Amino acid sequence: MIFRSYEAVVFDMDGVIFDSEREVLESWLMIADKYGIPNFREPYLRCIGTTRARTMEILKEAFGEDFPYDEYRAEQSALFHSKNDGGRLPVKPGVREILSYLRGEGKKIGLASSSRRETVLAELRDAGILPYFDEVITGEAVSRSKPAPDIFLHACGALGVPPENAFAIEDSYNGIRSACAAGLRALMVPDLLPATEEMRSLCEAVFESLSDVTGYLRKQI
Repeated sequence: MIFRSYEAVVFDMDGVIFDSEREVLESWLMIADKYGIPNFREPYLRCIGTTRARTMEILKEAFGEDFPYDEYRAEQSALFHSKNDGGRLPVKPGVREILSYLRGEGKKIGLASSSRRETVLAELRDAGILPYFDEVITGEAVSRSKPAPDIFLHACGALGVPPENAFAIEDSYNGIRSACAAGLRALMVPDLLPATEEMRSLCEAVFESLSDVTGYLRKQI
């Protein structure tokens, strides 16, 4: 294990802070079943960690240029929000523990999410954890989606911390690739996607939960 000082932690949101990846997938699978779209799960898993624009590209590549993404996504979004809005979106175990620990240690806390800013702020606010974050960077702030390093570089710049002095906590392959390309110390807490050999080679460590991450951070200088 690597033990050295750090100044900040930058979190992904979906699949790390909220159990939202699973909720989004379930709502998409309902749409796929309704419209008879076969073998939807595998292409969708490649969308995890990317922006809405990139998701549309991936699904059109998989199902053809005539795939009515905007129409289907509107239905999927309505299903998701009807179930999870108003503070009902499940928070991952250990979230409040790690945020409280970092705040108590005087570490800077950032968020780098490919989701829309309006959605990100609403979900963090509804969960009562928005005040923990010093900076919230969302997909609109950068021209290139994860796995490009842009969003993590933007987050570190906003926090005023060199990337090498920051941890990134991610669950997705694209997120880990993005964080590593930006020079952050990547920690993976897998959600829908298991840690592959590539991910283990890129990450400083892989954990089962955020509580385990907190234990690791306690050992840093």
